[in-house]
Amino acid sequence: MPSPFPGMDPYIESPTHGSDFHHRFIGSLSEVISAAVPDRYYARIGEDVVLIEPELPLRQGRVPDVLVTRDTGRAGSVIEAATPESRIKPATLANIEFIDPHTETFIEVLRLPEQEVVAVIEILSPTNKSGDGRGFYIEKRQQLLRQKVHIVEIDLIRAGKRIQLDRPLPAGDYYVFVSRGDRRPQCEVYAWTVRDPLPPLPIPLSAPDPDAEIDLGEAFGVAYQRGRYERLVKYDQPPPPLSFPQAVAEWVSQVVGPLTRAL
Repeated sequence: MPSPFPGMDPYIESPTHGSDFHHRFIGSLSEVISAAVPDRYYARIGEDVVLIEPELPLRQGRVPDVLVTRDTGRAGSVIEAATPESRIKPATLANIEFIDPHTETFIEVLRLPEQEVVAVIEILSPTNKSGDGRGFYIEKRQQLLRQKVHIVEIDLIRAGKRIQLDRPLPAGDYYVFVSRGDRRPQCEVYAWTVRDPLPPLPIPLSAPDPDAEIDLGEAFGVAYQRGRYERLVKYDQPPPPLSFPQAVAEWVSQVVGPLTRAL
C-alpha cells in the first residue's frame, strides 16, 4: 500500500524510521537515476565515513580552576605545613579512546569511458543538519563548490538547519538545491509543502547533453513500499519530529484519518 500523502510522508522523518528510509531512498533513487540518464552515464552509491566525537554528559557541579579560602581560625594561629599523608591524591578516570564513526551515503553520476564524476547527489540526513556532522557536511559542500561538478542536494527533513544561501529561502517544508558546476555561484532552489506531490528533479549532465529529469515521487514510492512502512508507521499519533501549523496539522489528520479508523 502506498503512503497516504500526495508527496513526502512527514511520519517517515521520525527517528524510528528516518535512518532506514534514508538508506532505502538512496538505493531506489540511484535506480531511478540510472534508468533516466543516457547509456554513456551511470549512477553509483558512494560513502563518506564521518568521525564524530561523542557528547559526554556533563557533571552537575564544576570545580573552579583556583579556589581561594579564608582561615576562620583564631587570630595568630599558624597553618601547619602539609605532611606526606595530606598530599593531594589523584583521582583515577578512564581515557576516552573512541569516536563515533558515522557513514553518510550519496549518489554520483559518472560519464563513460573516462568515468568522470559529473554530478553528486546528496540526500541530507539529520547528521548533515546538526552538530559536528553539519560542520563536516558544510566543509565537503565547499570543496565540491570549488570544482566543476554539479551538486544536487535533496532535503526531505524539516528538522535541523537548512542550506544557507545569500538570501532567505522561499517558503516550504522540503527543498532541492541544484548548483550547476558551470553556473557558480547560482543555486536553483525548489521548494514545496507537505500538501504537494514530490516534484520532478533535474540531474545536470555534461554539455551539450540536456538534464536528465527523474521522478522523485517514484523513488519515494519504491522506498516506502520496500520498507513496508504502512505496517510500521503509527499514523494515529502526531508526525514527529516537528509539529505543523494548526491548519496544516488539521489537514494531516484528515489525510491519515481513514488509516487511524482502521487500526
